[in-house]
Amino acid sequence: MIHGRSSPNLRAAALLVLLPCLPAIAGCARAVDGVPSAAPNDWAPGSADELGRLVVTAVPSGLPRLPDDQLQPPAGAKSVDDIADYSDDPAHERQVLEGYGYRFGWERFWGTGSGPMTGVFVDQFDSRAGAGAYAEDLARNDAEHYDGVVHENPPHLPGGCRMLTVDDAAGQAALGGPAALAWCGHGPFSVSVTSVAGSLESAEDEVRAVVTAELDLLPP
Repeated sequence: MIHGRSSPNLRAAALLVLLPCLPAIAGCARAVDGVPSAAPNDWAPGSADELGRLVVTAVPSGLPRLPDDQLQPPAGAKSVDDIADYSDDPAHERQVLEGYGYRFGWERFWGTGSGPMTGVFVDQFDSRAGAGAYAEDLARNDAEHYDGVVHENPPHLPGGCRMLTVDDAAGQAALGGPAALAWCGHGPFSVSVTSVAGSLESAEDEVRAVVTAELDLLPP
C-alpha cells in the first residue's frame, strides 16, 4: 500500500498497485513552482521536471497546496523506482510498470492534512497504448478495491476518461469522506485526479474541473 504522512488515503486511492496484473499491453486481463502553460503540439516533456511544469498549481475548491516535501514519501517528481517502492513487491511492480512503458510522473496535493483533499497524478509513457492501459487498469483496481462501478466516458469529461464515486460508509471511512476518482488517457499521458470533499457533488465537481484544466495543459 502507498503511504503518505499528509495524504495517505488519496495516494492509496489513486495509485493502488498493479501487482495482480501482468502488463496490460502484453495481454493483461485487463515540485516545480510557477504558472503552468500549455505545451506546443509537437513537444513532449523530456524529464519529470519538465512534466511538472505542466501540472495544475491550484484547484477550484481553493484548498491550499501541500508542499511536496511535507509528504512522506515526498510528492513531486516520480520515477519507475519511486512508484514501484509503493508496493510490497517492488521488483515485480517495476516489471509491470516497465511493461506499460512508464517513463516518469508527477504528484501534487492540496488540503490541510485532514478533511477535504485533492490529488493530481500525471504520468508519461512511451506510447498512447501504455498510458491508456495504465489508466484503465488503475480504474479497474480501484473499482474492485472499493466495490464500486467505474463509469466510462462520464458526463462533462473528455472521451476515454473513467470516474468512480465512493459513497458507501466503509469506503468513505477509509478515504476520509465522500470521494470521486477519475482516470484519463491522453496521448502518452495518464492523468488521475482524486477528491475527498464534504459531499459527493462537491468531489465530482472538483475532479471534473481539475481533469479538464490538466488535460488542457498537456500536449496531445
